[in-house]
Amino acid sequence: MAGPLPARLIPTRYRWGNVAMGGGGYVSAVIPSKTQRNLVYARTDVGGAYRWDHATGRWIPLHDFLSEEDVGLMGIESLALDPKDPAVVYALAGTSYFSGGKTAVMRSSDYGATFSRVTDVTAQFRVHGNGMGRGNGEKMQVDPGNSNVLYVGSRNNGLFKSTDAGVSFVRVGSLPVTTTPNEAGISFVLPDPSSVAGGVAQRIFVGVSRYGSVGPNLYRSDNAGSTFTPVASAPANYMPQRAALAGDGNLYLTYGNGAGPHGNWSQPEPMDAGQVWRYNVASGGWTNVTPAGINGAFSGVSVDPNNPQRVLVSTINTWMQQGNNWGDQFLLTTNGGSSWTNVVQRGFTLDTDGVTWIGGNSIHWASSIEFDPFDTRSAWVTSGNGVFRSANIEANPATWTFAVRGLEETVPLGLVSVPGGPLLSVIGDYDGFRHANIDAYAPIHMPRMGTTTGLAVAPANTPVVVRAGIKQVFRSSDTGATWTEVSTKLPSDSSNTRDSVVALSANGGTLLHGIRIGDTTTTYRSTNFASASPTWTTVTGLGTNALRPVADPVNANKFYAYDNSNGVVLVSTDGGASFGVAATLAAGGSTLIRPAPGREGDVWVALRSGGLSRSTNSGASFVKLPNVTDCSAVGFGKPMSGASYPTVFIWGTVDGGKRGLYRSANQGANWIRINDDAHQFGGPGNGQFVVGDMNIEGVVYMSTVGRGIVYGTPVAPQVSGLSLPKPVQLRSESLKVERGR
Repeated sequence: MAGPLPARLIPTRYRWGNVAMGGGGYVSAVIPSKTQRNLVYARTDVGGAYRWDHATGRWIPLHDFLSEEDVGLMGIESLALDPKDPAVVYALAGTSYFSGGKTAVMRSSDYGATFSRVTDVTAQFRVHGNGMGRGNGEKMQVDPGNSNVLYVGSRNNGLFKSTDAGVSFVRVGSLPVTTTPNEAGISFVLPDPSSVAGGVAQRIFVGVSRYGSVGPNLYRSDNAGSTFTPVASAPANYMPQRAALAGDGNLYLTYGNGAGPHGNWSQPEPMDAGQVWRYNVASGGWTNVTPAGINGAFSGVSVDPNNPQRVLVSTINTWMQQGNNWGDQFLLTTNGGSSWTNVVQRGFTLDTDGVTWIGGNSIHWASSIEFDPFDTRSAWVTSGNGVFRSANIEANPATWTFAVRGLEETVPLGLVSVPGGPLLSVIGDYDGFRHANIDAYAPIHMPRMGTTTGLAVAPANTPVVVRAGIKQVFRSSDTGATWTEVSTKLPSDSSNTRDSVVALSANGGTLLHGIRIGDTTTTYRSTNFASASPTWTTVTGLGTNALRPVADPVNANKFYAYDNSNGVVLVSTDGGASFGVAATLAAGGSTLIRPAPGREGDVWVALRSGGLSRSTNSGASFVKLPNVTDCSAVGFGKPMSGASYPTVFIWGTVDGGKRGLYRSANQGANWIRINDDAHQFGGPGNGQFVVGDMNIEGVVYMSTVGRGIVYGTPVAPQVSGLSLPKPVQLRSESLKVERGR
C-alpha cells in the first residue's frame, strides 16, 4: 500500500466566525431598503459592510472575501440600493492609507452575498472610508428612474456618473466642485424620485463639505445633471451632513460646523454647532426648523414615508444626558419641524442585549438615524461603538437595544490562549476581554483603561498576566479574572506616548515594559512589579527602536527580540537585564516573534518576503523553512492528534501559492491552507497575529484591520501530517459557529 499522503495535499474544511465581543467600532451609516421589508444594511469605517438577517437577529458580514492586498476596501464610504431591484446593492470603498489608496465601486446582485463586479476607479477619484466626513451621505445613489444610472460623489474630484450599472464612470463636469479644504469633498448626492421624466431623475441635489466664504455647499440640477446651480439662500454658515426628501415636496437637511463625526481642529472644524433646515423644492423657500434647546451639530435625518410631516433627526458629537451616560440626542417632529420632542430626554432605556460593556457607554457620533420604512414606530441609529435599534420610539421610555449580534468591528492588538484556561484579548478603544466561551459575550477587563496595546502571560506560570496601555499597566494572578494596577515609568502626560508593550518571564517573576514616547522606545525591567513601589531599571542592549521582547517559555533567564530595521536577533540570558546580538536575519519582518510553547530555545520569526526562520538553539542560529515563501505572522496551537509538536499556523504563502492561513502539524515540513477565498478578512491587520488555541486542536484566531478577532474551526477529518486523518471531537460549547458565516 502507498504511504501517507503529504499533509498539504489533504483538504481540510474550516468554518469561520468571530470571538464575540459586540460592536466596538464606528458604524458610519445604516441604510434600510424602502422596497423590501426587513432589508437593512450597515456600513463601517474599517470593517466592511453588513446585511441584517431579520430571522436570526444578526448581521451578516459582506466583505470577508477581501484579500490582504485589498484591505483598504474594508473602509466603506457609501452604500447604494437599487430602488427597482432590492437584490442589487453597491458599495463605495477605499481607505487612503491602505492598498495605495485604492478606490472601488462594488456591485452585488444577490444582497451582498457576493460582489460580482468590482470596478477600480482609483485613477478617476478616491474616497476614504475612515476619513473625516465618513458619516455624511449617502455619497452614492442609484437613479430612481433607471437602474443603470449611478451617481458617486468623491472627495477629490467632484461628481461622477455611470450609465452602465457601475462598469465605467465619467466625471460630471457641470458640477463646479472638485475637492474641499477639509478633503471631504461631496457630502451627499440625492436624486428626487418625484422628478423622474424620460426614464431618469431630472432633479438632483448635491451637498458639499464646506461652508462660509469657501463657496456654495448645496447644488441643484433640474435636467438630470446637464447643469448644476447653487441653491439660492441655502444656509452658508454650516456644512450639510445629510438630507432627506419628504412626500410633500420638502427637503430636510442637517448641518454642522465640520465634516464630523468629531472635531477637526486642523481646519478648524470644531463640530460643536449646527442647524436643521427645511427647503421647499417648488418655491425655493427656506425655513429654519432647528430644535430648540440643542447647542450642537446635527447629522442623521429620516422622513416617515407615510407622513411627510413626521421627521426624525439626530445630533452628532453632542454630549447631553442620555440615561445614565452622556451622548447624542434624537428628536422627532410630527408637524414638519414646527416643534420637536426630544426622544432621549422624554425617556431613555438602554438594552445591552448581553453585551455588558456597552452599559458604561453611550450612543454617540450618531451620524445616521433611520425610520424602519415598513414600521415607522421603529428606528435605527448608528454610533461610534455600533448600532442601536428601538422597536417603538413613541414609547416612554423608548428602549434602545444594542443591535450588534454578528457585527464585530474591534481592532485586535493582542491575544493569548491560556493552556487549560481562558482566551485573553486586548483591543483598541475598549480594553479587551476574558473569554471562557468564544461565542458568548464576555466581561471586559476591569478596571478599564481604553486602548490596550500590551498583553503577556507567564508561559510556565499562566495565572500571572499583565496588560498595558499608554496610561496604565495592570497585573493579574488569576488569569485575568481580577486586576491590580502596577506602578510604572509611564509619564503622567500621555500625549506623546505611542505604545506600551510587556513581556513576562517564564515563571512570571520578571516584567519587561517597553514604552515608546514619540519615536524613542525605552524598555524597563522589574522583578518586584507586584509590590506597591516596584523597582525599575533600564534594560540595556535593546536600543530605542520599537521592539517587542518575548520570554522563553521554559527558562526564566531568557528573552528574545527581533529588530526589523536591521534583522538583528537579540537575546538576554540574565532575565532581561541586558540583551546582546545573537544572529542576523533578513530585515523587514514582523516584530511579533514566537517561541514554541513548552520548548526552551525554539524560536520562530516571520520575515514577510524573507519567509519563515526557526532557531532551536536560543537564537544563536536560524534555519529558513524552504517551503514558506512569504510569512507575515506565525503562531502555535495545541498539537494535532498523533503529533508531538505544537501546531504551527502562519499567514503567508507556501510554495508560491495563494496567500492565506496555513497550518502545519509537523514543524513546517508540510502545510495545508485552511482558509478560502471567501474568508480572507483583509489579512491580519494592525495586530498582525495568528494564534492557535492551546486547548482545542486545529482552532486558530487571527487579528484583522477592523473585523475583530476571527476564528476558524475545522469541520472535516483532520490530518496529523504523519498519518491518514481521523475524526476530531470538538468542544461544542466553545465552537458553535455563527450563522451566516
